[in-house]
This record gives sequence, C-alpha cells and structure tokens, in this order.
Amino acid sequence: MDRAARTLVEVMEIIHKLRSPEGCPWDRKQTPAMVKNYITEELYELLDAIDGDDAAHVAEETGDVLFLLLFLARMYEEQGAFSLADSLERIRDKMIHRHPHVFGDTQVDSAEQVVANWQKLKVQEGKKPKESILDGLPSSMPGLSRACALTRKAARVGFDWADTTGVFAKIREEISELEAEIAHARQDRIKDEVGDILFSIVNLARHLSVEPEEALRHSNEKFKTRFGYIEQQLKKQGRGPENATLEEMDLLWEEAKKN
Repeated sequence: MDRAARTLVEVMEIIHKLRSPEGCPWDRKQTPAMVKNYITEELYELLDAIDGDDAAHVAEETGDVLFLLLFLARMYEEQGAFSLADSLERIRDKMIHRHPHVFGDTQVDSAEQVVANWQKLKVQEGKKPKESILDGLPSSMPGLSRACALTRKAARVGFDWADTTGVFAKIREEISELEAEIAHARQDRIKDEVGDILFSIVNLARHLSVEPEEALRHSNEKFKTRFGYIEQQLKKQGRGPENATLEEMDLLWEEAKKN
C-alpha cells in the first residue's frame, strides 16, 4: 500500500471515530446539509490558494476539501445510502468509459472531438436526454460562472454575436434601459436591468476569453488592497476613513494605484 492509500485509510478511521458514540459531539451532530456549507467555504479557500500560487497553501486547502468529502460520504454510508467505495467505483468506471481514446481503441484528433465523444458516451450510459441544451448547470453555481456557462452552451449552436462589437452595443443598450427605469423609480425593473447589464458584461468577458468570476475576484482583492492603503495612511495621521473627506480618500486612492 502506497503512502497516499495508507493515509486515506487513516483519515477514514479518524472520521469513523469522530462520528462514533465515543467520538466528538459536534461531529456527530453534523448533517449533509450542514457539511454542504463547509464544503462551499473550503472550496473558495482552495481557489484563493490557487490564485495565490502558494503550493503549500494549496496542499492544505486540498486536504480540507478532501476531508469534508470523505466526511460527507461517511454520513451517507451510515444511512445505508451508499459507501465511499460506491462513489470511487462509479467515477472509476465513468472515466474509463468516457476516455476510450486512452483506455480503448478510439482515435481522436482534437480536444473538440473528445468533447463530442463525451456527450455521445453519456447518452450510451443511459443519461436522460436533456430537454434543453442549457440543462445540467446547477442553479447553485455562482451567478457569474453560471451566466458564462449558459452563454457558452448557447454559442456552441450559433446563438452568439460574431464579435465584441455586438456585445458592446448590447451593454450600451442595457445601460440606457437602466437609466430610463431609474428615472421612473421602478425598483423591480431596476433590478432586472442591473441583472441584464451584468449578464451582458459576462458575455463580453467570454468573448475576450476571460473567466468573469476570476476577474471579479481579482478586482475585489485589488479594491481591498487599495482601500487598505487609504486606511493605513489615515491611521498614520491618527484618523480613520470616517473622519476623512471623499476628496482626501480619492487622493490616497490614486497614490495606491501608482504604488
């Protein structure tokens, strides 16, 4: 047994102990619905570690995610629903079946051909045909990522602008519509138009080969860093943002950009 397999067994034994009557009251109290929230949190921490290009941090966060997935599998095993072995066997068989160009005699010439074969193989497995090409995307996906995935699927069948010229025109149109709704103070329509603008911006990002969720995370951190600079400079003066004027903070913001 290699090191990874041996350690996996040890981690599973820890989880069994934590969930046992002699284990931890907090761990025994957890349910799949509760663990779902922790998995989401840990996944975002893993994304941050990847963005930070810190291998040691990625290793730590990968371990946290794996632990929660194993913990989740154990809870379902306790219910008699399925076991970790069931999950592993299913993904093993699925990957072998969907990669006949690796594990079989099928020949492919491009990544696009692999994707096309993948869809055919899913049908062979008895997957229920989708009523729409847009089906299959989890509603719980982050909004920007889901919007990008939806428009990418539609683009595959030709429902898309030829280039960014059309996207820019659509963004301008949506901004004009938002301005009109703001003038009429119709809050429900304002919400719709803001959503339409964001959706159009996602389309632009896709055309520019930019992942919108990643781009926004980057801008969030950039804003946080620059505002932190404002706070640091004001603290040196014995003040805080609440005691500074907008003009003063704007000047410090420009300094942060230069720095």
